[in-house]
Amino acid sequence: METVANVLVGLVAALHVYILVMEMFLWEKKPGRGLHGFDPALARATAPMAANQGLYNGFLAAGLVWGLLAADPTGFRVRVFFLVCVVIAGVYGAVTANRRILFAQALPGALALAAVLVAR
Repeated sequence: METVANVLVGLVAALHVYILVMEMFLWEKKPGRGLHGFDPALARATAPMAANQGLYNGFLAAGLVWGLLAADPTGFRVRVFFLVCVVIAGVYGAVTANRRILFAQALPGALALAAVLVAR
């Protein structure tokens, strides 16, 4: 079960690296605009906000990688903390921005969190 948990944590970290890239570097390009359906003017106007969000997603990814690399009990605690952060951010995003975030961010984070706790 520990291997499954670690793979899920790694996938959630990779998801947040992907979000970082989309929000920080591709927001004004076709892939980033297509993600949210923004026209070029709206993408340009919201690019600084998106880059800030992307940076936060990068911190989540870095924390999850740290949790995978750190020895227990620190690694376990770090994984739990950052996965809880992912779930909270996903729920908040679903409530305030777009319901899809619940399934794209909160659900993977919750599944990984459950796996980490069960593997303990």
